[in-house]
Amino acid sequence: MPKNIHFPPEGLTPPVTITLSQLQEAMEHGTVLESVVQRCDVEHDLHVPLGSIHGILPRSEVTAPWISGAEREISVLSRVGKQICFTVKSIQADEKGAPIAYLSRREIQNKTMDWYLEHLAPGDVLTCRVTRLESFGAFLDIGRGIISMLPLESISVSRIPHPSVRFQEGQTILAVVAGIDAGRRRITMTHRELLGTWMENASRFSPGETVQGVVRSIQDYGSFIELAPNLSGLCDTRDDLSVGDRVAVYIKSIRPERMKIKLQVIQRLPPETEPQNFSYQVTDGPLDRWVYSPPNYEKDPIVTTFKEAVP
Repeated sequence: MPKNIHFPPEGLTPPVTITLSQLQEAMEHGTVLESVVQRCDVEHDLHVPLGSIHGILPRSEVTAPWISGAEREISVLSRVGKQICFTVKSIQADEKGAPIAYLSRREIQNKTMDWYLEHLAPGDVLTCRVTRLESFGAFLDIGRGIISMLPLESISVSRIPHPSVRFQEGQTILAVVAGIDAGRRRITMTHRELLGTWMENASRFSPGETVQGVVRSIQDYGSFIELAPNLSGLCDTRDDLSVGDRVAVYIKSIRPERMKIKLQVIQRLPPETEPQNFSYQVTDGPLDRWVYSPPNYEKDPIVTTFKEAVP
């Protein structure tokens, strides 16, 4: 992906306050602008303040029809109070002679997706914004309001019960293009490959240390404690532990050839109050092949191979 091309998610560009002459220039050049939606009227047209000029985004221009859920009313109503991108289609005068700008979000989404389908490839790294969290995954704005899916199992190697364990709505993250379906105009994303391999994560810890972790799974044979989003260890099961508990754990051993970390729980800790900050090991692409497991791992390697787009 060319480094000089960047389509930011909505909300990362400052909202515009613009004069009439600047608005006319933006219309002539097809400049992409952003502002916060003030209200949605009974016709489901969106009203956007542009400084002293009033902007209207007709219902048909709010969202490109190929975006999942574009036909639903909530896709329009949910824009109120949020920042959106648009181009200026025309400037007309109302009955009092005041200028009104008619805007289109659909047009810029179509152009952006056309560019993505021509230039983007699996393995490319994008700046994204989390727009919605569901039990099966997170929805990401990958640029100019284009929504892509990040499945739950692709968020991290360490298994989690819900995306809210990792993300908050509105959070800016990095993600990797996992697949492109040109016919359906769909792009799927993955995230775990940016969080480091087993060895990259395990190298931050040493036997004999006591560190913090989170209980992610409780089994008959032990409890899995997450030390980092892509790294977990195993401790003996205790009756006083529950999934989601923060704990202090003593590291008894680290065995790369078996990809095993043996832990001992020292005590439970208070819940986290601050959102999680990711320590990305990869911040740029493209990625061709990512191997999570160590070179001397006794079993089959854990690998992600980024494949060509589907026509």
